[in-house]
Amino acid sequence: MTAPEYLFAAAFVLDLMLGDPRWMPHPVKGIGWLALRTESLMRRTALPLRLAGIAAVLCIVGGSAVLAWLLVTGATLLHPAIGAAAGIYLSYSAFATRDLGDHARAVLRALQSGDTALARQKVSFMVGRDTAAMTLEDVAQAATESVAENTVDGVTAPLFYALLFGPVGAIAYKAVNTLDSTFGYKNERYLEFGWAAAKLDDLANYLPARLTVLVIALAAAIRKLRFIDIFRSVREGARLHASPNAGYPEAAFAGALGVTFGGRRSYGGSIEDAPLLGVKNEPCRPETLQESIILMQLTSATFAVTGIVLCLILGYF
Repeated sequence: MTAPEYLFAAAFVLDLMLGDPRWMPHPVKGIGWLALRTESLMRRTALPLRLAGIAAVLCIVGGSAVLAWLLVTGATLLHPAIGAAAGIYLSYSAFATRDLGDHARAVLRALQSGDTALARQKVSFMVGRDTAAMTLEDVAQAATESVAENTVDGVTAPLFYALLFGPVGAIAYKAVNTLDSTFGYKNERYLEFGWAAAKLDDLANYLPARLTVLVIALAAAIRKLRFIDIFRSVREGARLHASPNAGYPEAAFAGALGVTFGGRRSYGGSIEDAPLLGVKNEPCRPETLQESIILMQLTSATFAVTGIVLCLILGYF
């Protein structure tokens, strides 16, 4: 492997080993802080809210990328090994395979113990929907859907941009994703201001979401799951999802696991009916969540290894 592939592999393994320790400084926290400060500043300007939101996105994403580049470049000037360490740290901080698995396993343990209150509490860290009235089956479905959706946002998309553009690309993507989480709400406060953040996140995830379906299918075949059902599930249901991208990994997981996603759920007291995804009318159970965690981790590893191999082949030619 060449140096960039070594650094990428080291960052990926570091994420699998450490996850996101709460005591460790994390760039995403800094991006979130910067986003709120920039919003406060831009709302005081005379710009229309949509233009103010566009300016905020350009400043934060561009600023995050520039700061990442300066950190790696400055560290490399001190010593190549320090520069390599800085690049590994930035890429590692953008990956979330371990953290996603840890959150899902916390829900799984609560489900396996039959502790409904604890299961509701743990799943509330993973989803934005109301959890107070959830049954154990509801919790299992919500957590499994979250694992599926975040397989792109937290796993394959950061890997994709790190492979293409190194640590700067990984941090720029996390800035886009963080802005969508902060501003991308369709409510009165953010409908206009958050428009650019939501659209840029849709654009950034467009290709990773669709590539991930192929990798999920490969991982499902390795696990001897229903990989053939993945393509039917995606073909029939992915575009029904409210998100232009989230429907792809969710439909793929539903097909592979042989369950149904979607249905009735509550957000802020408002009942919504999400489109049904999957080709088998089976509910999610604790063992479904357990298998989804394994499938997510295998998808992550397969995506990373495939990406490294492709980079080496393309670099050879």
